Amino acid sequence: MSLPPEKATELKQLIHQQLNKMDVHGRIREVLAETIREELAPEQQLSTEDLIKALRRRGIIDDVMKELTFVSDIADGELTSSPKPSNFNDKQSTLLKKTNIDPTRRYLYLQVLGGKAFLEHLQEPDPLPGQICSTFTLCLHFRNQRFRSKPVPCACEPDFHDGFLLEVHRESLGDGTRMADATTMLSICDPIHMVLIKTDIFGETSLVASYFLEWRSVLGSDNGMTNIAVELLGVGTESKVSVGILNVKLEVYPQLNQTLSQEIVNTQLALERQKTAEKERLFLVYAKQWWREYLQIRPSHNSRLVKIFAQDENGINRPVCSYVRPLRAGRLLDTPRQAARFVNVLGYERASVIGGGGKHEQWCTLLAFLCRNKGDCEDHANLLCSLLLGYGLEAFVCVGTKAKGVPHAWVMTCGTDGTITFWESLTGHRYIHKPINPDDPPAVEQPKPLYPYRTIGCVFNHQMFLGNCQSSDSVELCVFDLNDESKWKPMSEEAIKSVCAPGATTSLPPFPPLCASVIDSSVTSNEIEMQLRLLVSEHRQDLGLTTIWEDQLSYLLSPALASYEFERTTSISAGNEEFQDAIRRAVPDGHTFKGFPIHFVYRNARRAFATCLRSPFCEEIICCRGDQVRLAVRVRVFTYPESACAVWIMFA
Repeated sequence: MSLPPEKATELKQLIHQQLNKMDVHGRIREVLAETIREELAPEQQLSTEDLIKALRRRGIIDDVMKELTFVSDIADGELTSSPKPSNFNDKQSTLLKKTNIDPTRRYLYLQVLGGKAFLEHLQEPDPLPGQICSTFTLCLHFRNQRFRSKPVPCACEPDFHDGFLLEVHRESLGDGTRMADATTMLSICDPIHMVLIKTDIFGETSLVASYFLEWRSVLGSDNGMTNIAVELLGVGTESKVSVGILNVKLEVYPQLNQTLSQEIVNTQLALERQKTAEKERLFLVYAKQWWREYLQIRPSHNSRLVKIFAQDENGINRPVCSYVRPLRAGRLLDTPRQAARFVNVLGYERASVIGGGGKHEQWCTLLAFLCRNKGDCEDHANLLCSLLLGYGLEAFVCVGTKAKGVPHAWVMTCGTDGTITFWESLTGHRYIHKPINPDDPPAVEQPKPLYPYRTIGCVFNHQMFLGNCQSSDSVELCVFDLNDESKWKPMSEEAIKSVCAPGATTSLPPFPPLCASVIDSSVTSNEIEMQLRLLVSEHRQDLGLTTIWEDQLSYLLSPALASYEFERTTSISAGNEEFQDAIRRAVPDGHTFKGFPIHFVYRNARRAFATCLRSPFCEEIICCRGDQVRLAVRVRVFTYPESACAVWIMFA
């Protein structure tokens, strides 16, 4: 195997650096001097073989060989099979990985070979070495496999160079055990969903583009290889504007024995589009008819929040039932309440709109929501409803309003005994609903609602859609007997199934599996704690105060933080007596203990510290003056899937 000259030079340079790093030259000189002194007759010449023997005897050659590691260079994204929750690791993606390729399987090797025309970053200067800059990350989902590219600096021509090995033929999705031929692959209509995320210098993420790549054009190319220039469009209000172009190369492994003609591939894709368009047209006709009937019941229904369609991040109208589907979290989440906690620690952010003028509504596809790690209340409610359905509960998303008529979405579960429970996806709180009967005499005590919801227009899940047709749409007066058609007008389940069932239409975005967290909670807790100590010391120094830290007291705060998170997840409080007892023993006579716990869903220590200082109680602790002031701070990071985390901080 001969290397091109530039590669040979590069290799020599790497070897030279490695030898320098281990100071091999110095050690060879010592051995040389020693060998000449001890082993050679004065007139004898030292040969290369003698020197190598001497180096081997002293173990220097073994040391050098140990330091060299050999790896095979393949896809940076990790390949995962369906039963295992998929995961990826940003820190490890820079290392080259080994992979096992099953020769009886068909794979699609997708390479991203750079981007161009990202004009928003035209003026951006090249980052200096070591300088923190905004980055682009590309996330992919295909047939239950998830991948993530290495982050690259934002630029007009971002330097993406990543390869992803996608398994086309998967037993776990019901494919047979035979090797898939071109015809079988042509019938697989799952697209490759690509989501481009931008992370700014403060670690804040934003959604740049969401694209469904039709990969089957590769089946009609002569050598089983094709290059595609993918034009990415913006999201939300900018869904018609180009944000940039990615150069993508697709290859089929092992190569196909016989390829299809491009004409056959195009005909198949056209047929699928036609079939999907016809199903969507028929559903739209039915939805209009249903809405007319709903308005005939009571003209005032026109003002109720009955949402049959919602726009996704690409500005495409989809039936709301297609945003929900039973989702199993594998071994990543154990209970429905833990799932509610996970959804609650994902960030909340309303879709941005240019200029003033209210809220732009945008329901995200699940992959876009998970990769960005934040979204609107509808995104949270859809994910929580999907997870609760996965746990076998009868769950629905409710669309209505909160106080002051603000539109809102939350989740409702119906127990087998008729108990109605509301789940607030943004806070993780649960509320039992007991309806008020307006016809009761005044002497009868009515239940006092604790939930923040005012009105409800409709409820839906992956199979049902029901419009509220009770005389009042007030939540506290509502009766949730969903089988009573005089109270809830249902849509035909067949009609919903025709456009929302998995695989019903090719335009439905497939649901990705959840990924395990890649955050090390102990390391992250330590890092944030050290940063906070530094910030507190600096803050006190500015006030002319010294800072003495009490490590033992900091450690004693741990059980309290663990019990707060346990309470958020289970609604059960535990372990408080031991904590209080330990604190009483630790505080000397004549001293008082003050503690301030606070909770965040981000890992930015500076931002958290600024928020803490806004609380007068916390500021009083941090700026405490006295003869024998001892300060303590404890941080505990609890990790959840998708690298979401709950950060508890306590100053004392």
